[in-house]
Amino acid sequence: MNHPGGPRGARHTKIVLDVDGEHRTLDVDTRTTLLDALRENLGVTAPKKGCDHGQCGSCTVLLDGRRATSCLTFAVAHDGARITTAHGLADGDELHAVAQAFVEQDGLQCGYCTPGQICSAVGMLDEYWSQHPSIVTEDLMAPPELTDDEIRERMSGNLCRCGAYTNILAAIRQAAEA
Repeated sequence: MNHPGGPRGARHTKIVLDVDGEHRTLDVDTRTTLLDALRENLGVTAPKKGCDHGQCGSCTVLLDGRRATSCLTFAVAHDGARITTAHGLADGDELHAVAQAFVEQDGLQCGYCTPGQICSAVGMLDEYWSQHPSIVTEDLMAPPELTDDEIRERMSGNLCRCGAYTNILAAIRQAAEA
């Protein structure tokens, strides 16, 4: 049986995304997640599909400058948005300071979670520098201190299956001090 708009009423629409500095127009099913639009429709493979439930952070991107788990949001909700993946953080052949710190501190073992970790760390550091408190910020009247507990809490949405947490922590600390 044919349903209007395709299977079970599926609808398609055109959207425009600015992905890593490049305007991209695509036709998507309105039920397509941002992650699937990036990977399947545009061939952008930096964000990874890990849990597909927003629990592992492998799909983390910067969405209009703020970190977001791309598996939990529909692409159509972000028509016109600026999406930055770990690839888009580089300046030509020069790595972003966070990515360089991950390399220098060996915070990337298998590498599967690394793009999401890097995007999350960039977003997390922006939040910290903007003086946004976290749940572990002790004094809400003073700027937060970038303690190990503060970094761990702010990065808690990103899992590393290899257990490189100590090196990831060192990499974020190095990038923050750069």
